[in-house]
Order: sequence, then structure tokens, then C-alpha cells
Amino acid sequence: MKLLVLGLNHKTAPVDIRERLAFGPDIIAGALRDLTGCDGVLEGVILSTCNRTELYCAVQDGAEETLRRWLSGFHGIEHERIDPFLYAHADRDAVVHLLRVSSGLDSLVLGEPQILGQVKTAYQTASDCSATGKLLGRLFQHTFSVAKTVRTETAIGSNPVSVAFAAVNLARQIFSDLSKQTALLIGAGETIELAARHLHHNGVGRIIVANRTVERAHDLAAQFEGFAISLTEIANHLPEADIVIASTASPLPVLGKGTVERALKKRKHRPIFMVDIAVPRDIEPEVGELSDVYLYTVDDLKGVIDESLRSRQAAAVQAEEIIDFHSGEFMAWLRSLDAAGLIQDYRQRSEELRDEVLARARRQLEAGKPPLEVLNFLAHTLTNKLLHAPSSRLRQAARDGDAVILEAANELFQLAPERSQSNV
Repeated sequence: MKLLVLGLNHKTAPVDIRERLAFGPDIIAGALRDLTGCDGVLEGVILSTCNRTELYCAVQDGAEETLRRWLSGFHGIEHERIDPFLYAHADRDAVVHLLRVSSGLDSLVLGEPQILGQVKTAYQTASDCSATGKLLGRLFQHTFSVAKTVRTETAIGSNPVSVAFAAVNLARQIFSDLSKQTALLIGAGETIELAARHLHHNGVGRIIVANRTVERAHDLAAQFEGFAISLTEIANHLPEADIVIASTASPLPVLGKGTVERALKKRKHRPIFMVDIAVPRDIEPEVGELSDVYLYTVDDLKGVIDESLRSRQAAAVQAEEIIDFHSGEFMAWLRSLDAAGLIQDYRQRSEELRDEVLARARRQLEAGKPPLEVLNFLAHTLTNKLLHAPSSRLRQAARDGDAVILEAANELFQLAPERSQSNV
């Protein structure tokens, strides 16, 4: 059994590819069942965010191609269409990748904290679906501990840098005085909550929160003296909005070109600044063609984000060192599983030999042989049988000049080097 990660992210694939391979919360359970039903896939976790889709799996050898074809087949996309955007990491590289992702080192925003919560949610969902076992269970618990260490022992999380922060920072550059602006936030998840917090902190005039569940929108809006609407009411309130930030889990756009065109007419073509953080996208790409709309996606925010990252670079180096150490710890545990299986097999074989020789000794006693003679037979025969295979292998190692085997035997049996060499 081996660890394997297969996926794509903002570094390897454009947003139009990422959105086609995203797993919404309504399909994730079925996807996990389908994934772990594939030949050679023993355990699985699916991590799907606006910046990445990744499969974390415990697999048998040769399962990488199975995962590639499953991912394309599940989404109904030609295998050749997505293969150039995919990456795969196995065993220690897979462990390092997950630790880097969870610590914010592989994010669009270096050190952003939201990804850890998303990884925890992905693991919990897989666990609830019985898609995880001993290997991924241990890996993800280890990951959560290491990510916490990175947060507490480095400055990777210093300074408020996130996609939401970048969106609001860009709005401040476009509108020098946010106190005169109205912000329409579409969605009510963590990213939108962060955006609302940053907007409120920067003195935005009004906040409107639109969400499929109005109660959730109301709870969020109430924190920032805003008001809530349903998604179906967006068209009525869009003409009021100077700033639109969207991040929902909808599989289809919630804001189309026609709706925006009508809003612009009512606004007398006063411009609207829009940020679509969602993957799949919440705002139709064609909206960006309108002359009075400034539409940005998560990929467009990278330049804004880069300006805020310089203070985190030194911390990232320290975080990489922590990850390197702890990935080694996990691989040592993983190797111990192989040793445990080997020890169990060796004990079982030894017990079979013991039972075989003991049965022969009992038959000799029943035949009337002296007990001392039977004891000597038992000790001599059992010793020979237990040592036959190791002795043969050591003799062969000596003939072949295999110093690795000989040194390992010396450490294992705690022999003097000269004796371990001369007595084989």
C-alpha cells in the first residue's frame, strides 16, 4: 500500500479547467464512494477549493492511471484534455505536499489560514463516508498537528493576507473612499465573512449579503450592520452595488451578463467593481466584456497579493524545515508498519516450526525415549530450524561481499564484527 496525491491547482491549471473539475458539497459523498470503489483504491479524501482539486489516496501499486481516468470520467471530460494540468506525488512527496498545502505554503496567498479548515472539512467528510482508514487517518491527524506547529512557531500567518483581503485592498485602490460605496456580497461562507470583516474595518458605506439560505445571510449581515436578501433578489439590488464580491458553492453562475447590463442602465453606467472568488465561477465571464464593469477572478488577484507577501518569505523557509522534519517522522511510522508485518510473519513461522518440533518430541516421549534425550533433540532441532534460513542468507552475503546485509545482521544480533564475518 502506498500514498498517492493526484490533482491540479492555481499554478498548473487556469480557472476554466479548475471549475470543471471542482467537487461541490452536494456531490462529494457520492464521489468518495465511487472513488474508493475503484480497483486498487483503498482509502480516499477529496479536497476541492477555488484554487485546487486533489485526491489523497491509499492505493495499491499501479493505481495512478486509475485515478487519472476516474477524475476525468467522473466529470465527463476527455482524459487527454486535463492530463497536462495534473500532478502526482507518491509516498514521502505526497506527505510533504499535504503538509505544505495545509500550512498555507502552496496557496495563492502564502500562509493563508483558510486552507487548513478546508483540509479538515475534506477529511471529516471522507471519514463520515467511511472512505478513510488507518493510513489516511494517521496522515491527516499528523498534518493537523504539523500545521498548528507551523502557525505557532513561525510568522507565516503574520499580516492579514488572504484572497478576501486582496479583493478589499483592490477595492480600496479603485474607490479611494469606501464610506460612500455599497458592497453586495454573494454567499455566506468563510471567504465572504472575511471580505465583510475587511470591508467593515475599512468603513464601507453599506453591506448587502445575498445567499441561498436567507437566515444564514441575515446572521452574517447583522454582524456588520448590513441587511440580507435571497439569491433571487440580486437583480433588484444590483443597481445599488458599487462593489460585488461573490463566493458560493453553486455549480452554475448566479450572476449573468443580462442582469448586469440592466443594472448598469439603472446606474446610468456608473462602474461596478466585481470579484469572483468562486470556482466554479459565480459571475459569467462575459460580464467582464461590459465597458463599465471591472471583473476580477482569483487568478487576477495574484499581483495584488504579491505585494503583501514579502514579510512571509523568511517564515516560509522556516516552515519548510519543520515540514521536512515531520514528513520524515511520518514516513518512519509508515515504514514501521512494514516492519510490524514482517515481525508478525516471522513469529508465525517460528511458532509453526516450534509446534512441528514439539509434536515430534512428544511422539518420542510417548515411544519411551528418555526425557533428557528428547529435550536435547528438541533444543538442537528447533535451533537448527530457526537459524537455517538466516544462516544460509548470511553465507550467501559473505560470498557476494554484501556488506549491507552483514552489517545489518551484526546490529540485529549484536555480534562482534569480526565474528559475524568469520563464522558465516
